[in-house]
Amino acid sequence: MPCVEAESFMRLIALTLPFFYKGEAADISKLLTERGFWRVHIRKPDSYELEMRRLIEEIPEELRHKISLHDHHELAIEYRLGGIHLNSRNPDVPYGWSGIVSRSIHSIEEIASVRREDYAFLSPIYPSISKPGYHVDFDFNELRNNVNNKIFALGGVTKSRIEEIAGIGFGGAAMLGAAWKAEINSEHFKLQFITHKTNRYDIVSGAMAALEGGCRWIQLRMKDGCADELIASGKIIADLCRRFGATFIVDDHVELVSEIGADGVHLGKNDMPVAEARKLLGKTTIIGATANCFEDIEVAYNSGADYIGLGPFRFTTTKTNLSPILGLDGYNRIITECRAKKILIPVVAIGGITINDIRSIMNTGISGIALSGSILNADSPEIETLRILNEINNSIL
Repeated sequence: MPCVEAESFMRLIALTLPFFYKGEAADISKLLTERGFWRVHIRKPDSYELEMRRLIEEIPEELRHKISLHDHHELAIEYRLGGIHLNSRNPDVPYGWSGIVSRSIHSIEEIASVRREDYAFLSPIYPSISKPGYHVDFDFNELRNNVNNKIFALGGVTKSRIEEIAGIGFGGAAMLGAAWKAEINSEHFKLQFITHKTNRYDIVSGAMAALEGGCRWIQLRMKDGCADELIASGKIIADLCRRFGATFIVDDHVELVSEIGADGVHLGKNDMPVAEARKLLGKTTIIGATANCFEDIEVAYNSGADYIGLGPFRFTTTKTNLSPILGLDGYNRIITECRAKKILIPVVAIGGITINDIRSIMNTGISGIALSGSILNADSPEIETLRILNEINNSIL
């Protein structure tokens, strides 16, 4: 079920995710009937008409007047939807349209041009860590003197910011990821994000992007960082994980688990043995262990590990000194051995995995997926995380 309850004094609009997913029409209905959202905008820039038609037909007729389309405006007329949204792909109101019209603007100067439209999205109001370069240039004091009931805030909008948005004078607010995360993210241990520095993201901002997308299991890995850097980044990420209700583990450094405030540690094959770490950390601290074969899993399991990171699935550039590549055959063989020996421990796939691999990997009996580059290298890590969580959930047999 979508996770954001609308505030009664604000008109809230939910923008759909750019991809289709199973149960989306039901989620749209819940937003409108249970969460108090005023409207839902269906925005699927790369969609086919048939895909859009199927989604619309699954939405109850009595709710369609609360739906606006960003594309395939002819379907809004055919299905008697309530609104259309103008954009560069569809800049003109179609002939015969008499419903709600909206569009997007990106400057204070454009506010005065919103006359014939019923409302407009002004963005970005808040920074989005998942979209580097998508900067905020608005002065809130200037906004107070210019916005009106026709202008809706868009960009970085969350429930915690609704009161501030209302105080500025906006007529409403529009949300994207914040409206959908709870439905797509259901279990912590289906997706683990492993921190990795890139040209666009440092360790902390990368973790934040994954959290914003709904990931609730973060592993701090800083193989080249010194202890001071690891502690500084770790304390920030630990606080972020607490705010998001996420599990936080640190790679390798058993001695820093308590100081950083982590929930546990992940141990590589050349790190401290699991049994020794368990003695130091106690029974309640999470301990994960890396494995490349069934024998590795058996040793870790008998030593008290809570989960296994099994890999690599394929070659990956984010890790050096790789063990032999496993592939699907390796996962199938090892999971079968675990079941035969009644070793029932969560096993997480890792190593060069992309979203296109998820269905086949999950069908081997793997418990979850660990990713790094696949998320951070995406145009929008937040949206990619949501896509990955959706793919994982739909892959479970």
